[in-house]
Amino acid sequence: MAAAAALICSVSICALASPVDEALPMVGTDAHGHTFPGATAPFGMVQLSPDTRTNTWDGCSGYHYSDGTILGFSHTHLSGTGANCLGDILLMPTTGEVCLDPGVAGAGYASRFSHAQEKATPGYYRVFLETPGVTAELTATARCGFHRYTFPASDRSHVILDLVHGIGNQPVEATLNIENNQTLSGARISDGWGGQRTIYFVMQFSKPFESFGIQQNGRMLPAGVTGADGREIKAYFSYKTAAREAILVKVGISGTSIAGARKNLEAEIPGWGFDRVRAAAARQWRHEFSAIEVKTFDPRVRTAFYANLYLTDIAPNLFNDVDGTYRGFDHQNHANAGFQNYTTFSIWDIYRTEWPLLLLLHPARVNDMVQSMLIEYPQLGRHSLPVWPLWGNETWCMPGYHSVDMIAAAYLSGFHGFDAETAFQDMRDTAMLDRRGLDAYRERGYGPLTSISLEYTIDDWCIARMAQALGHEEDARRFYRRSANYYNLFDRTTGFFRARLDNGQWREPFDAFGMVNDQYSEADAWQYAFYIQHDVPGLMALFGGRQAFIQKLDELFTTNSIIHTRIPDLSGRIGQYVGGNEQSGHIAYLYDYAGAPSKTQYWVRQAMTRLYNATPSGEPGNVDCGQLAAWYVFSALGFYPVNPDSGVFVIGSPLVTRAVIHLDRDVYHGRTFTIIAEHNSPQNIYVESATLNGKPLLKPWFTRQQLVAGGALRLVMGPQSNPSWGSALEDAPPLTMPPNFQYPPVPPPSGN
Repeated sequence: MAAAAALICSVSICALASPVDEALPMVGTDAHGHTFPGATAPFGMVQLSPDTRTNTWDGCSGYHYSDGTILGFSHTHLSGTGANCLGDILLMPTTGEVCLDPGVAGAGYASRFSHAQEKATPGYYRVFLETPGVTAELTATARCGFHRYTFPASDRSHVILDLVHGIGNQPVEATLNIENNQTLSGARISDGWGGQRTIYFVMQFSKPFESFGIQQNGRMLPAGVTGADGREIKAYFSYKTAAREAILVKVGISGTSIAGARKNLEAEIPGWGFDRVRAAAARQWRHEFSAIEVKTFDPRVRTAFYANLYLTDIAPNLFNDVDGTYRGFDHQNHANAGFQNYTTFSIWDIYRTEWPLLLLLHPARVNDMVQSMLIEYPQLGRHSLPVWPLWGNETWCMPGYHSVDMIAAAYLSGFHGFDAETAFQDMRDTAMLDRRGLDAYRERGYGPLTSISLEYTIDDWCIARMAQALGHEEDARRFYRRSANYYNLFDRTTGFFRARLDNGQWREPFDAFGMVNDQYSEADAWQYAFYIQHDVPGLMALFGGRQAFIQKLDELFTTNSIIHTRIPDLSGRIGQYVGGNEQSGHIAYLYDYAGAPSKTQYWVRQAMTRLYNATPSGEPGNVDCGQLAAWYVFSALGFYPVNPDSGVFVIGSPLVTRAVIHLDRDVYHGRTFTIIAEHNSPQNIYVESATLNGKPLLKPWFTRQQLVAGGALRLVMGPQSNPSWGSALEDAPPLTMPPNFQYPPVPPPSGN
């Protein structure tokens, strides 16, 4: 009885606690999560956060939990990426002698700090800086950052502005203008990932500074000089402060102009009420979290759920001013756009899971995000839709052109607030380029690298689906045929997809546990063996049918975890399943297609409980702008979009005991979809039976259309698998290729 009472108590606590009061932003800041703990509004342009380092792979967000020194607080950060960038417009409060070099704690403006005196909740961050004895607090709106620095009694208190500082990028030019003793403005141009970009700012202090100084290219300018431009610009602003006196600084940023930054600041933080802005940020996050109400059998599971839901709402980021003006890919300002522009699309990652989650939970943003991707085609002039856009630049990072998957998924899900015909023509043209191995892929049915060719196949399938929806039957047939090109790379001898030479021979040597930088992207042959999300029946046939396919999946999860590479992305391993990187996310759910749903349930539950938790090291790998977090959100709810463009959710093993998804009032008419997992517990991981809207559900899947129509999915959980549930051939998720589709012949073992 005591155990049962404790369980009831924990569930009750889980249901009543407010996620906005918890340290959700700290999850993922340690190990390889690459997240930042600072203040941001949902999908905001500003991410105001402490920087503890400016380089290293684990410093991609500018912060790592293992560090003990804060360099300062900058206004732009990437969330969970594997590349360094941003970290613009750094401020740091100091006392004592002025020093404009971060140096080391005690010998520069950097400061020691302790996690015991640090707090991070959604929209708010606080830390005590030991070196100057200052408490720093941060909050944010969509386009503005707000600082509150509580100083000790000192005749030499300062706020340092460093326009040289950046995360993984170099300063090109900066400007600074002291407009009066409370206001300054300027810009920082940097060269980094994706090329040069400019960030403009307007900054206001709550109290007039008594003196200031500007350093230009390492040289202090004469007293009284109020403006500077050069490659390296730094400045300080000095005060006499009483004990516990607070100096507030508010900063508006823009990608278009100083005037744009000023408009943003005037519109979003017109006054000096720090606590009001903090409360407004908390309300925004409370609204985001209210989209899904969960109860769990363990309060730690509930915290992990909301921490991951938080991480799915960081990016993509707004990239326009309050009047709608944005900086385009042509590096020109565009006014009267008619949509909210977004940037920071980690497309290779988020097309899989983050995007389907956004389609469900943030439908009001979807058409604008699609428009934000479509503008790249005319503005960049490369006849291509996005690959990985960042702050008006195209980084061309990662293989494939998966923006077509995202656009098609939106259109097929009923989002028609964009010109679908123009979008399709742009998608088609992107697929017909002669760059990035596409010329060889079109001519031979495979390109020079295995992963690139395999990833093109799902893009082609999505284009085919879009063509079919718009009545372009010839294009649909062409791209369906291309989507089966993965057959050309399957080696029956090894049982893996492999690279082939121009003459058709298999590329040698072959190592199923390596070749990461040769044939596969951030993976080895094991992970890419199951990459084909769009045609699981066709993939299953290559392995010799359902039983052989199940055997190969079993081997993936139980073989050794050795990978012959030093690339750190391949973290969170269970056998050759790599839960810390994107390619493995759907793999455990493939058992459902082969009539073995209990194995999906087992391995999904293993991945959630072994690889995720509610601590700073609670992410299995770099979150990649929400992708790994979205995997956890979907999986904890009990279902997953294996093929994000199919409109099908495959059932796994939920961690929640109950969840209510509150769908958007305008788009989905305020309906709710409830997931109930009866008897759920750490031991009861298997689905014994299921009903959907009160009717028996024998299939381990349901459709997106059924979800958005509202209703209830009830799963009865138990400690033993039910071999009769979801195992019949007719229960498998539906076929995804056209009727009577003719697959290409499998290459013979010789590769000739």
